[in-house]
Amino acid sequence: MGDNFSLRCYCYLDRMQPQYAAFVGTVTQGDLPTEGMAALYVEMAPGNEVFRMVDIAVKATEAKPGAQIVEREFGMFEVHSPNQAAVLAAGEVVLERLGLQVNDRIKPETVSIQTITRVDPYQVQLLNRFRRGSMLVPGETLLVLECQPAAYINYACNEAEKNASIKIIHVSSVGRFGRMWLSGSEAEIETAKNAAVKALDSLEGISG
Repeated sequence: MGDNFSLRCYCYLDRMQPQYAAFVGTVTQGDLPTEGMAALYVEMAPGNEVFRMVDIAVKATEAKPGAQIVEREFGMFEVHSPNQAAVLAAGEVVLERLGLQVNDRIKPETVSIQTITRVDPYQVQLLNRFRRGSMLVPGETLLVLECQPAAYINYACNEAEKNASIKIIHVSSVGRFGRMWLSGSEAEIETAKNAAVKALDSLEGISG
């Protein structure tokens, strides 16, 4: 690849959790995933490389494309399948075509974490105006976690749901930063936060 190419994100979700899969279904414009499927998110720059990579992935495997997005700076795509091997194979063929390895990706970084206890009813109303997931209820504890590169937030959210009883309010995974909004009891939100941060820290890669 050229000197300007960057594999910003490469993350594999072994099993999409119920809420996370349901949320993705509200925002994706491609094939709809369901609970239990495996998924792969790849983000890159320049963004136009996405079109070629999606073509390669879906022609070579049975994985289906759920997202193919190019915004101002970056491109991102997602593929999924009930068959984990198909998703892993899709990732391998993309990496092979790029001449890269998994660890050539940028290592994710947690940029900011905010925990807000007993969310005020007026702030709840503002947040519920843009959410595509569960309804935020006054008095709950809210977690807002931000990471970069953006697409890694999908992995963080799925791992948080694996480990804690929380509600997914919204996830934004396109642009320079990824953000997720989760709500629940103070104890469960603390567990979710720790699981998300641990998940992001566990991924190897190069400095962005």
